[in-house]
Amino acid sequence: VLGLLRHIHRSGQWPTSHSGRRQLIIQSMRSKTTPTISEAGEIEGSSTGGSFSLGSMPAPLSEPQNNKKFPKLLKAVFELERQLMPNRPPSSTIAINCNAQFKPHRDSGAGAGQLQSMIVGLGDYVGGELVVESEVYDIQYMPMEFNGWKQRHWTLPFTGERFSLVWFTPKGCESVEASGLEIAKKYQ
Repeated sequence: VLGLLRHIHRSGQWPTSHSGRRQLIIQSMRSKTTPTISEAGEIEGSSTGGSFSLGSMPAPLSEPQNNKKFPKLLKAVFELERQLMPNRPPSSTIAINCNAQFKPHRDSGAGAGQLQSMIVGLGDYVGGELVVESEVYDIQYMPMEFNGWKQRHWTLPFTGERFSLVWFTPKGCESVEASGLEIAKKYQ
């Protein structure tokens, strides 16, 4: 998963964040580096990062366009969820964040069948702990669950390359057919 995330970020393919999420990301965390072209022809340092989703969305919203754009990542992130917490009910949706420091907030929408979001941090970074209701948690390669809809949470400052993955099931995506792994099968 980390290799796929790095490739998407370094190649400049990282999708633009939805306007609602963009408002939650602290501006100073956005990279101001100038892009360069590697010997392999890849754009390096071009993407500032941000946040996008994969999986299912409740009606009337349509399925994220990035499911089709990143089918390998779609499958890999939902397989990772199963590996990290095999007894957790499968999620339908995942928010994928790159170098994003989030302001204090509660998630919009409502959890359905799965009140707990699961989060894990990946990458080579220092800092970037998750704060949930004033309690600080190190999530770097250590998944944890919390109720993102009810509990106020945010990201502490960090340096380095930080990805975070947040699995959840919004209201309207409770069915087995809406699980992320089922959605991923459509793109194999």
